[in-house]
Order: sequence, then structure tokens, then C-alpha cells
Amino acid sequence: MTSKLFLFYCFSIMVVAGGCFVITAKNPVRAVLSLVFTFFCMAGNWMLLESEFLSITLVLVYVGAVMVLFLFVVMMIHLESPIQQTFVKHWPVKLMFSLLFFIVLLMAVSPQYFDPPVESFKSYPADFSHIRALGTLLYTDYLLPFEMAGVILLVAMIGAIGLTYRGPRDCKPQNPGQQVQVRKADRLKIIKMSAEEGS
Repeated sequence: MTSKLFLFYCFSIMVVAGGCFVITAKNPVRAVLSLVFTFFCMAGNWMLLESEFLSITLVLVYVGAVMVLFLFVVMMIHLESPIQQTFVKHWPVKLMFSLLFFIVLLMAVSPQYFDPPVESFKSYPADFSHIRALGTLLYTDYLLPFEMAGVILLVAMIGAIGLTYRGPRDCKPQNPGQQVQVRKADRLKIIKMSAEEGS
């Protein structure tokens, strides 16, 4: 067993353990931190497979932006999740979907459709660009799924805006152009009057 293969198995075990902690943690903050740990381990696996672009993108985008945002939101709203009740309430349906997902996953990673990368790590030349290879594959063979994913995300964003929009608010809008043109004579009126003796 080579050192890369050993590290691949170690990272994979940590990814599975982190995913289990995400769905079993009672505290939402600990669940988010477990998901951050899972992303870091997955980035390590991609780095072993010489996909540096995907690895750095996972760390910068998901860990550095999305998960930090989730963490701050969870900490600010003090979310309490009755995890034990949700696990026990509908366990037959969840078990059925879990088995179905596991069967589909086994079919997807079968040797007929999937060549496990742990058997041999391929070495690429020094001038090989993963970004160019990924872009070429994404915009040629997978152009239609890529465009469909963009349309689905656009529709989801419009739907989220439509669900959260509450109509115009009764407030006075600010006009910066008028604010910078204000004069003292329009705001302040000085009145001269004689002093009066106190009674």
C-alpha cells in the first residue's frame, strides 16, 4: 500500500465520520462545524487526485463563504433542533429511502461504470492544466446539463425572492441628490426678538 493510497483511505474514513456527525449532532453549531471538517477532508482527497482547482475551490467557496455564513446564521438565531424526535418519528420512510440511495450508490460505483481512483494514481505532466481540462469538458460534453443547472439556480433564486418579498414598505425613501443640495436658509429660521425681564 502506497502512502497516497493510505492517505486516501484515511481522508475517506474521516469524510464518512464527519457526515455521520452532521446528521446525528444535537447542537446545530456542532453539525455545521462537522460539515466544515468533512469539506476539508474531501478537499484533501481531491488534492491527492491532483485536482488542485476543485480542492481550493471547495475550501474557498464552501468552507470560507457558505459554511461560515451558515455558522453565523445558526449562532445568531439560536436554533434548537429536536433531533431525536425527528429520527424516531418517521424512521420506516427514512430507512426505505436510505436503502434505495445506498443501492443506487453501489450501482454507480460498480466497476462497470466507475473506475476506482484508489487502484492507481495517475501522474500528469508538469504543464498539464486541470482548469483547462475541466472547462473543455464542461463546455463541450456537459454543456446542456451545465446550462440546465444555471437555469434551475436562476429559477430558485427568483422563487426565493418572490417568497420573501412583502411588498413596498411605508417609509420615506432618501434622495442623495436633494440631500447634498440642502441650504441653511431652508432648514434654519433665525428670529430676532427683544429680551424680556423675568417676573
